[in-house]
Amino acid sequence: MKLKLGIPKGSLENATIDLFRRAGFNITTSSRSYFPSIDDPEIECMLIRAQEMARYVEDGILDAGLTGRDWVEENASQVVTVADLIYAKQSFGKVRWVLAVPESSPFQRVEDLEGKIIATELVGATKRYLASKGVNAKVEFSWGATEVKPPELADAIVEVTETGSSLRANKLRIIETVLESNTQLIANCNSWQNDWKRRKLEDIRTLLEGAINALGKVGLMLNVEKRNLEAVLQVLPALKKPTVSHLTDEDWLALNTILDEVTVRAIIPRLKEAGAQGIVEYPLNKIVL
Repeated sequence: MKLKLGIPKGSLENATIDLFRRAGFNITTSSRSYFPSIDDPEIECMLIRAQEMARYVEDGILDAGLTGRDWVEENASQVVTVADLIYAKQSFGKVRWVLAVPESSPFQRVEDLEGKIIATELVGATKRYLASKGVNAKVEFSWGATEVKPPELADAIVEVTETGSSLRANKLRIIETVLESNTQLIANCNSWQNDWKRRKLEDIRTLLEGAINALGKVGLMLNVEKRNLEAVLQVLPALKKPTVSHLTDEDWLALNTILDEVTVRAIIPRLKEAGAQGIVEYPLNKIVL
């Protein structure tokens, strides 16, 4: 038996493949094939655009796949959310679909767009959002380059953003957030009821979540004399409780802890001053909680 897994093609492709690598799966893509190879004989991969992933998973063409919650909602797909994987192409947080208008526009809130034209790739979700606000506006599908359409081709847009920098560069300002989204591992409802496939997906979830937990973290181990232990512990962040173990020399201890990578460069010199020796920083692929 094999698990048919959809990998998102496009902006999330590299981030997804890197996340799987950290989780212990090596996926190799080819520009000539939509079927990447993976070093797990129980998984069969297929590259699918994130916008279409939920539909293929819902229909059972794929057992599972990775896509954004936005596209699951856009297609109103009936699928199982196996895991929320908070990562994106530029950062490892959520993205937002926002309602934006030109900086010079008189529009200040969604109600001001009554009877106006809104361009977006997220047509279904935008229509449902407008309906929830009691606003009647014409929602047009945009094939891309949505930011350049106002004010000539549309009065406003609904576009995805991580930092807002692209919107600002195109002299647009955000009125409201329509939808927050993050990457999800989703499964076909029937596949989720299959014991073998469910167990396989749960294993994948554990490994992927472990890889995400390790992002931006490093391990630190060091040796310290017992008389310097308190001084060393004072240097480490208060919430980071290290593992302390005895060495063969009864006067010495070994400490092992996990820290945010950005803090280590400031901490290592202070640890040395406090009496720590043999300080080793090492990368982490997974932290399974």
